[in-house]
Order: sequence, then structure tokens, then C-alpha cells
Amino acid sequence: MNFEPDEVTLHVAQTARDFAAQYIKPHLMEWDEAQEFPLHIFKELGKLGMMGILVPEKYGGAGLGYFEYNVILQEISKVCGSIGLSVAAHNSLCTGHMMTFGNEEQKQKYLPKLATAEFIGSWGLTEPNSGSDAGNMKTTAVKDGDDWILNGTKCWITHGKSSDLMVVICRTGEPRAKDSSTAFIVDRGTPGFNAGKKENKLGMRASETTEVIFDNCRISDSNRIGEVGEGFKQAMKVLDGGRISIAALALGIAKGAYEASIKYSKERYQFDQPISNFQGVSFKLADMATEIAAAELLIDLACDMKNRGVPMTKEAAMAKYYASEVAVKVSTDAVQIFGGYGYTKDFPVEKFYRDSKLCTIGEGTSEIQKIVISREVLK
Repeated sequence: MNFEPDEVTLHVAQTARDFAAQYIKPHLMEWDEAQEFPLHIFKELGKLGMMGILVPEKYGGAGLGYFEYNVILQEISKVCGSIGLSVAAHNSLCTGHMMTFGNEEQKQKYLPKLATAEFIGSWGLTEPNSGSDAGNMKTTAVKDGDDWILNGTKCWITHGKSSDLMVVICRTGEPRAKDSSTAFIVDRGTPGFNAGKKENKLGMRASETTEVIFDNCRISDSNRIGEVGEGFKQAMKVLDGGRISIAALALGIAKGAYEASIKYSKERYQFDQPISNFQGVSFKLADMATEIAAAELLIDLACDMKNRGVPMTKEAAMAKYYASEVAVKVSTDAVQIFGGYGYTKDFPVEKFYRDSKLCTIGEGTSEIQKIVISREVLK
């Protein structure tokens, strides 16, 4: 297998790198401190095709593949994990669900607006009492004539307040019963569809995370995605692709922390020499480089399989699991290399450290990835 990037991949990576340096880097700490979701940044990314990376050109998207998606997320996340997370959630979850399972009328109506960031999308599966246990969700959709009435609360929703529409998975049958959930599109402004509490988070603070509350929210049956009872199966397939995006996000954070560490270790002098000369530092850098390279190969393998349309549940879970754990380890070692300065907000690695932890939790914890992987290898 040859994972050498082609001209298109190199070009989009450079475009993302330049954008992050010019528009994100100067403001990332003020957004982080204020927990500001910089909506205008995503509108600008939409103009570059980076909010509809995988969407076919006929729907106004960039029509690119997973290698391009991977490098875009990496380059943005090397500067700011929060922006990378929101780009991933918009592309993989809401837009990805619509693109994969929506009917032609839904695609024509929503994909062009999502692909250009005229609309920001959100996606809802998790609830206060059913995180990994998604089969026990309490949010319901009850048929009423040609409509559905939604009631319940979703939590940890990226863009839960600022999104223009949401793809939400609701229970349409008995709890834990097979085929008991269904996916729906809910437009912002629909009565009974409201944002709840905004979370005050350790990291990823510029990526908006809120509750979403449905209170007798009435939507048309035309807003249903796929057949009744297919929602959970659809969500699991969407999360396969989503795991690649979180892996790419994690790898970007790891690379950002690593590159900052390399630079600092050459500039910081102790005992009349750069600290990179000391084995305690140089061995940390060696471990970082090795683990980053291994994570990158796992992600490239998953991207290649996804592009070819072959099953990649195991490979996506492996990439997500390993890359996210690497991000935490690399950013932790980066803080150690920076010493006291690494513990301050004047240097970049403390933010990489805070942002990295989400990657081991979101879109399936590391423990859930191990369950997925073990099931696949034991088949």
C-alpha cells in the first residue's frame, strides 16, 4: 500500500495550514478563555470547501476523499483542537449522516447549505443517562398522523446552540428492543427544539457543547431519515467514519505538541547546552516521533479502506483508540519538556494537554473502542 500524498492532498494540507496560521492562531487563546464559538471562522472554512470535504460536487461540496479530510483536520488541530473538533463534527456526523442515509430530496435541500457552512450542523445520540449505552436512550419520537412528536434531552451536543439543523436519533420502539430507534432532521426554529445548558469544559473550549431539549417538538414524517427502526444502525455506520476524524484530530494535537517540543528543546539551555542534548528529553522526543508515526499509519490504513468502500470498523476503532491515547501521552510529555513554562498559558502545550483528553472520550471512549476491536478480532 502506498500512502504517499498526491498533489491534491498536499495542496489542501497547505491551504489548511495557511488558514490556521493566519486566521486561527492569533485568536485561539482568547476564544479558549472566553469559551467563544467563532462562527465566522467556519463560514470562512466553508468558502474553502472545508465544511463539505466529502460531499459530492453535485451538492456543492469539495468532493474529496478521506486522505484529504485527514490532512485538513490534522493541520487545523496542530494549531487548535477546538476548531478541528467542530470541523470534524460538522463534516462526519451531521453532514455525513445526511449524505449517507438521506433521500434525494433531503440531500438537495440540506447538503449544499451544509457544504458551504451556510448551515452549521449538529448530531445527537448521547443522553444524560445513556452515553456508551445508547440502546437505552429515553428521547422518544411518537407518530401522530403524518408527523412525529419528539420529547427528551440530548447532551454533549457539539453546536447544540448555534447549529441550523440537527440530525437526532430517537427511540421509536421499546427500550433495548432491536431496531427501536430512528433518525430525524430537526430545523432550528422548530417549536419545542431548544438548546439547554452550555458545558464549561476542561479543553476544546472554543467548540460549543450544549444540551438539546425536545419538548413536544412536532416535525413532519418527511424529516425522517431512512426507515423506521434504522436509526441505531445508521449511527454506528456514521461513527465508523467519525472515528477516523477523531483520530486525525488527535494526531494533529499530538503533532502540534511534538513540534512545539522539538523547537523548545533546541532553544532552552541548561548547564550551557540545549536540553535536547540530555537523554531524558531526547528519549521523550524519540517516543513521541515513533508513536506519532504508528498512529499516522493506522489512520492512513483506515482512510484507504474507507475510500475503497471496504469494511473498516476494526481499523477505524484501532486508529481512533491508538491516536487518541498517543495525543494524551505526547501532550503530557510536552508539558514535562517545557517544565514550569509548560504549565502556563503563555506557551502552547498546556492547551494541547487539555484538548487531547477529549479524544479518548468523544465518539466512543477508549474502552468502547477496545470492545469494538475485540469483537472484530474474535469473530
